[in-house]
Amino acid sequence: MTEKALRLGTRRSKLAMAQSGQVAEAVSQVTGRPVELVEITTYGDVSREHLAQIGGTGVFVAALREALARGEVDFAVHSLKDLPTTQPDELVVAAIPVREDPRDVVVARDALKLTDLPRGARIGTGSPRRMAQLNAYARSHGMDFETVPIRGNVDTRIGYVTKGDLDAVVLAAAGLNRVGRSEDVTDFLSVDTVLPAPGQGALAIECTADNAALIAELAELDDPLTRAAVTAERSLLAALEAGCSAPVGALADLLADGQIVKEMRLRGVVGTTDGSTLVQLSTTGPVPETHEAAMALGRELATGMLAQGAAGLMGERAQ
Repeated sequence: MTEKALRLGTRRSKLAMAQSGQVAEAVSQVTGRPVELVEITTYGDVSREHLAQIGGTGVFVAALREALARGEVDFAVHSLKDLPTTQPDELVVAAIPVREDPRDVVVARDALKLTDLPRGARIGTGSPRRMAQLNAYARSHGMDFETVPIRGNVDTRIGYVTKGDLDAVVLAAAGLNRVGRSEDVTDFLSVDTVLPAPGQGALAIECTADNAALIAELAELDDPLTRAAVTAERSLLAALEAGCSAPVGALADLLADGQIVKEMRLRGVVGTTDGSTLVQLSTTGPVPETHEAAMALGRELATGMLAQGAAGLMGERAQ
C-alpha cells in the first residue's frame, strides 16, 4: 500500500514553485513518501502596491501559515528572508537546507557591469536595502545613476531591461539560479558593495509544532552552519526592530583556516535610501553552537549599530 502523499504548501509564483519543487524532491527522498504541491495565493502575490507600503514582512507568508494551521497542508516552504523574525508557537522551522548564493546580481542591457553603466542610468529594484547601498556606492565612486522602485516576478523585472524601460535591475542570485535564468546575470555584486537581506538565498521548511514525526524527518535536510548564520542575521534584524521592507543588510559568513571552520563573521548595514548615510559594522566570534549563541551574535552587532545611530535610519519602524 502506498503511503499518503505529503502536502507541501507553496506560493504560485514561478520562483516559489521552482524552489518548492526542489524541496519536494528532497523531502520525498528522506521520507520515502510522495509529495504534492498545493498552490496558495498570498496577499503579497495579488497586491500591486510596493512592499514597503503593504507592510513588508509576512505578506507572502500569512496565507501559507494559515493553511498549515488549518491542516490543509503538512508543511510549507518559504524564502527565509520573507519570514517575520518572530516565530509563532504553533509552528516550527524544521529545516533550513544548505544556502544558495546569497549575493545580489545585476541584469543590465548590453551585458554591462555595474561600473560600466552610463551616467544617468536607471536601475530597478523593489528593495530599500539595495537602494541605500547602491546609492551609497554611487556617491563614494563618483557614479551617477537613479534607483527606480519596481515590483513583479523575475521575468517581469528582467523584462524591464529587455524592453528598454530600464538600464538594469538588481535581483537575488539565488532566485535566478532556482528558476534557471542565471545566464541573464551580467554582474555579481560583491557583498562588500551590497550586503544581502538577512537570510537571503536560504529556504525555511515549516510545519506544525505538534507533528513530531514530520519534524524529525524534515530535520534531515537541515544544515547547521546555514541555520547558525541566518539565525545571527535575523537576530540582528529583530534587534534593530526592522521589518523586511527596512533598508537592513546582513550576512554571516564562515571564516575557515584550510578545511577547518574557525569563526563566524557577521556584517550588518542600515542606511537611508538615498545612500547619504550608512551605518556599517561587523563582529567576529566562534561559530555559534546553539540557537542562543547565534541570537547573541546578532544582538551584539545590533547594539553596536544602534549606538552609531542606526535607529534614525530605519524609516518606518515596524509596528
